[in-house]
Amino acid sequence: MFSVIETGGKQYFAAVGKKIKVEKLPGAVGDMVVFDRVLLTASSDDDAEFGVPYIAKTKVQGEIIEQGKAEKVIVFRYKAKKRQHTKKGHRQPYTEVKITDIKA
Repeated sequence: MFSVIETGGKQYFAAVGKKIKVEKLPGAVGDMVVFDRVLLTASSDDDAEFGVPYIAKTKVQGEIIEQGKAEKVIVFRYKAKKRQHTKKGHRQPYTEVKITDIKA
């Protein structure tokens, strides 16, 4: 069984036992999180349930494994022939979640 969930303005494929990196969520390592914005749920025998926009009764549970920051991304802007440039770095925070249960 698998689901497609929405969190942080993005959609993620979630199956039991899978680890996903989502936008930063509040909580500490070991805390449980519940995703209630489920867009799609399907089992292995090809019956799927689609939400309009969400499935009301379905919830996906997960456990926070890690709170961290992604690799640094360099942002470099310049204007040609004007001697103007800006260099910035950015590390996006994320939360790694292990999916533990899908309740339909």
